[in-house]
Amino acid sequence: MNDTRRAVLEAIDGQAISGADLAERLDITRAAIWKHVEALRKEGFVIDSEDGYRLESIPEFGASAVEYGLDAPYEVEYHDTIGSTNDRAREAASEGAQNLVVLADEQTGSRGRLDREWSAPSGGIWVSPVLRPDIPPAHAPLVTLAAAVATTTAAREAGVDAQIKWPNDVLVPTADGDKKLVGILTEMEGEADRVSWIVPGIGINANIDSDELPEGATSLREQVGDVHRRVFTQRVLETLDELLTDEDAILEQWREYALTLGQRVRVETSDDVVEGEAVDIERPGTLLVDTGSETVRVHAGDCEHLRPA
Repeated sequence: MNDTRRAVLEAIDGQAISGADLAERLDITRAAIWKHVEALRKEGFVIDSEDGYRLESIPEFGASAVEYGLDAPYEVEYHDTIGSTNDRAREAASEGAQNLVVLADEQTGSRGRLDREWSAPSGGIWVSPVLRPDIPPAHAPLVTLAAAVATTTAAREAGVDAQIKWPNDVLVPTADGDKKLVGILTEMEGEADRVSWIVPGIGINANIDSDELPEGATSLREQVGDVHRRVFTQRVLETLDELLTDEDAILEQWREYALTLGQRVRVETSDDVVEGEAVDIERPGTLLVDTGSETVRVHAGDCEHLRPA
């Protein structure tokens, strides 16, 4: 959203202002005001003009809708349908984009960790920020943890008892077992001493019916009813932006939301299997597992929560 349209919205949000007064305030012509108002209407903003321009309602979703009122320095690129927001974000990153958020209502070619299929129907929140943090590649897992904490925070604010399974799956404990609400796939490019760019692709089952979800998954709709996707997306992005300035806060909040800690786990790494009790997490996202004979530090792997004996 350009600065002038944002200024128009801010001026008419909560009060009616004549075209002449608005033009004088923004130092542009009345014709330009009319063009900006018409452009905003085409994007779904409801603007009454009976007694001056007044903003009546904001679209439920979309680029300008999410950008308006967003307290984070992101530009949003929105797609009704896209193959993969991560693929588009990686393309944009290679072209030099920064603080760009690729957002979609539906994905047709989404994927999860280890190239697992990930269902991404219409009604979800499929979002991939392009970030360029000033960190070494070894600290990249902290960005993934931050994305998990940000989505868990937003889900809890919406009334969902969301918790994090190491390292980044957001689950909801239910009578039928833990069900997946959010999946995160992080991709990056970097050199030996710094990250060039990193994309934490976040897939949120938002306003999706249960019969559209794969087995073992749940949605915000199934848990608490429909959420306002614009507001939910804003909360995720704002919390993510705030967390990325404080590594200690990422770990502290991850521990608070952790479902894995205190559980008996089985973690398959690239060359081993570690089984024991998950007792803690340390920078940049290493899981500490007490096997009974030693504490093993697991940097990456596929984690399974085991049933109590």
